[in-house]
Amino acid sequence: MTAKYDTDKPIYLQIIERIRREIVRGDLKLGDKLPSVREMAIISEVNPNTIQRTYSEMERMEIVETKRGQGTFVTENQEILVQLKKDVESKLVESFVQNMREIGATETDMVASVQKFLLKGESKND
Repeated sequence: MTAKYDTDKPIYLQIIERIRREIVRGDLKLGDKLPSVREMAIISEVNPNTIQRTYSEMERMEIVETKRGQGTFVTENQEILVQLKKDVESKLVESFVQNMREIGATETDMVASVQKFLLKGESKND
């Protein structure tokens, strides 16, 4: 598997975003242990220093906690998870709005597009 990274954004930030999405989706649960720096470097196909920077930044953001001799764990602070979810949702909406504006869509167009998409999805689930 070859990791794909955007050249316009630092790799460590892209890895942080991936881990944040995994936490919000529930793939990583509160208190889960993350792979070691070396293991994550292999998985992510990056230098271990990049992962060390990733983990350090996530610890600064209080998303993870490092326990000496045990490893790095997803925080057990529920409030952080709630805020993380809000942040991820906000970034997704912001990206959608920016993309729609680039093609000249109005707010009305955006709302109509979302409603149409959701209705289409509901009919698939019937």
